[in-house]
Amino acid sequence: MGKKIIVVTGSPRKNGNSFAMTDAFIKAAQAKGHTITRFDAALKKVSGCRACETCFKSGKACSFDDDFNVIAPEIEKADVIVFTTPVYWYSFPAQIKGVIDRLFSFCVAGKDISGKQCALIACCEENDMSVMDGVRIPYERSIALLKWKSIGEVLIPDVLNVGDINKTDGCQKAAALAEKL
Repeated sequence: MGKKIIVVTGSPRKNGNSFAMTDAFIKAAQAKGHTITRFDAALKKVSGCRACETCFKSGKACSFDDDFNVIAPEIEKADVIVFTTPVYWYSFPAQIKGVIDRLFSFCVAGKDISGKQCALIACCEENDMSVMDGVRIPYERSIALLKWKSIGEVLIPDVLNVGDINKTDGCQKAAALAEKL
């Protein structure tokens, strides 16, 4: 039986390197019979958490109505959450960070979303794997708190320009994640 997978992207560059890896993962997962819902955070309106702690009290995940209220119910129902992103200034881009920060709403509301599988697909400009620490460490700490299980991380350095990912095995590694579901 196929799984319900939510893919949350962080890049504003539709033809960029992280999107190429995202597309490779989605294609492979769909071929395995999984259902994909894609949420391109950079193309949506998602602000940061305001720490008001009124999560889920208005019938929605967040009292401040933006596109997080569209993705939150999908995350709640999902079997697998996959984050795909470039590294911006040694961290997550602001667009996807808003989604990640607002996962806090599930904790505040006491909603048990434990037991999900997840994955991280990321790329960066520099040819230095320590640059990935700015996304890898928050990802690993977040999933530990949420009690999710990582099926893998695809971390590809040294890609800046559109198409650079094709000079690497990044798309193949992203597609291979679908085998682990």
